Amino acid sequence: MKKIMMMAVAALMATVSANAQFEKGTWSLQPYVGGVISSVTNVGNFDLGDGVELKKKMTVGYIIGGEAEYQFADKFSVAAGINYTSQGCGWKDIDYWEGPIKVEVKDQSDILGYIKIPIVANYYIFKGFAVKTGVQFGFLVTSKFYAHGKAKMDVLGDGVNREVDLYGTVDMKDQYQKFDFSIPIGLSYQFKVPITIDARYQLGLTKLNKQSVDGVKDSKNSVFTLTVGYKFAL
Repeated sequence: MKKIMMMAVAALMATVSANAQFEKGTWSLQPYVGGVISSVTNVGNFDLGDGVELKKKMTVGYIIGGEAEYQFADKFSVAAGINYTSQGCGWKDIDYWEGPIKVEVKDQSDILGYIKIPIVANYYIFKGFAVKTGVQFGFLVTSKFYAHGKAKMDVLGDGVNREVDLYGTVDMKDQYQKFDFSIPIGLSYQFKVPITIDARYQLGLTKLNKQSVDGVKDSKNSVFTLTVGYKFAL
């Protein structure tokens, strides 16, 4: 009985952990979702005066989409897909005095929404594990600057400073180029299930901003994505 149980456990582990790969000449489709960590290059810190500095940081977003893949050979395939990616740039929290008013600003971020079309070549180093690169075409759908702040001020005119919540949203779409071209480079691993884990870095090659101003030169997108997909045969 003990031997039978050990064999059953081993078989179960092999089913879960073993990887699968679609055969030569077959098509597969893979919907996926995941997270995004992004920033914008060539955007420096901003000096707001009086010792207040606005410092850039990475921002977190999401990605949802799908890819169709054709297996040309045992070790080589090509995939093309479409996705929506929420990415952008953020700034660290700041607080300062504006005369008698204390202002705290948090959650500052410029969020860009893109429809993207990636076309990538996959080379399978071993069964289920692939390295990939290709080209990606992005089309800007939305861009908004968000900020949440608090200010202590005399809002009633009675000499008492009261805390006031401040929320701001500014449409920034007209400030950015509508088209973005990037090179995706990444790795993926396909399990038996078949669940696929995919990690990619998207190297932006086109200028993001329409005009260069102080502190913002020819900026480009810098994006890392990690997705989980379910791949099935067509």
